[in-house]
Amino acid sequence: MMALFLRSILCLLLSARCFGSPFFVPVEDKEALVQETEGESPYGSLWPLPQTVQISTQVLYIPPAQFSIVHGAGSTAGPRCVVLQDAFRRYYEYMFGYSTSPKNDISPSSDRLLQLQVVVTSEDNECSMYPHIRSDESYKLTIDENGAVLQASQVWGALRGLETFSQLVYEDSTGAFLVNFTRIADAPRFAHRGVLLDSSRHYLPLKTILLNLDAMAFNKMNVFHWHIVDDQSFPYQSVLFPELSNKGAYQPFTHVYTPIDVRLVIEYARSRGIRIVPEFDTPGHTTSWGNGQVDLLTPCYQSGKPTGSFGPINPILDTTYSFMQTLFHEISLVFPDQYLHLGGDEVDFSCWRSNPNITKFMAEQGFGTDYRKLESYYIQKLLDIVTKYHKGYVVWQEVFDNHDQVCSAYKNGS
Repeated sequence: MMALFLRSILCLLLSARCFGSPFFVPVEDKEALVQETEGESPYGSLWPLPQTVQISTQVLYIPPAQFSIVHGAGSTAGPRCVVLQDAFRRYYEYMFGYSTSPKNDISPSSDRLLQLQVVVTSEDNECSMYPHIRSDESYKLTIDENGAVLQASQVWGALRGLETFSQLVYEDSTGAFLVNFTRIADAPRFAHRGVLLDSSRHYLPLKTILLNLDAMAFNKMNVFHWHIVDDQSFPYQSVLFPELSNKGAYQPFTHVYTPIDVRLVIEYARSRGIRIVPEFDTPGHTTSWGNGQVDLLTPCYQSGKPTGSFGPINPILDTTYSFMQTLFHEISLVFPDQYLHLGGDEVDFSCWRSNPNITKFMAEQGFGTDYRKLESYYIQKLLDIVTKYHKGYVVWQEVFDNHDQVCSAYKNGS
């Protein structure tokens, strides 16, 4: 049970409660579930709780040496579907690879389960795609005297079903692996179930990020919100603007995410049905950006003279938008998800107020002394840039609360 123990710890790190998670609809027929008892359940540990569950006391024995996860008859996915092939191997290891029991076959010759057949039904199974906001993660799982069949419309539902199946398998006191007769129909309640990690304020090694993605998959979470840069550091290594990380990271050799690192995170997440939504927050939270990009930030003034300190991004220069256009073109090519997070929160206007050039620009634009209008001016230009690259955008609630001029929406790919 070591694998389940380790995965339980990871689950608890992510969520205050793993059972009855708010991410999935609660079971309607709670009488269908085996009643919870003190101590460890002999029927495995299901989390998040699927929509409908029926578990019998009848069991099948699983001999690990003979058991396999295979593509079922009629499945539109096959051995060329790398996402599923990798998942088959991974989940076999989760179920049997951590057992400390002897490897000899101690299960009876009858009532054995030798295969889990995975059947993907849709012609558009998305084996070669990245997960997206409209991915179909529904699945049905049946385990009975006829065997075990996992049915899903797309590969993303198959991944969620494999996670559920792995949670149902348990090891008894003799070291035999068992699974109960089970019927499950499940689908997520929310299309976006995410975890945010801030690797700017506190740099996280690549292996830590990958471990977090594993923990997310155990919890059937599907969006990794990667807060990758901020005031404190700029660890994203840009191909077109290498000085951003050379001068903006905590350490330009050890505390950066190279293009290879970023690609690894994206592909590792894809194989677990997880989207990567990066956050590049502007115009505030950009102190580290200014270290590697000259004239990007606003010079602050006091008594009509520069203080040598800098504030948010300078929204009045054409060079600012030329830079943003080039950088976000690169970002849109690196990150395949439809959406980019653009931040937009906690902008300190004091430096803008102190700068005479910005004061003059405000008067010319008719903004008066309302610096929220200047921020809206910047945000709208940035949204236009991102939209040009066929990306949707996400911003913090503060943008909508403070800026009635920001009215762009991204719907149906338009």
